[in-house]
Amino acid sequence: MAEQRIVITIDENGKINAATEGIKGEMCLTELQELLGEMGNIQSVSKTDEFYQANELKTPNILKNKKL
Repeated sequence: MAEQRIVITIDENGKINAATEGIKGEMCLTELQELLGEMGNIQSVSKTDEFYQANELKTPNILKNKKL
């Protein structure tokens, strides 16, 4: 799985910019909302190509031996 991270930058005026890397789909918005919480109001959201890609969820293969 690719590395996932959130990059936060704060400019000289105190404006916060948060960007996700490696987090696809609406999960990026969920993660940002969790991290930033009530820090301030969001003025704009720019969606990258990753937003429109599906997350790849890895699930283990489970085999069960069923007796008939």
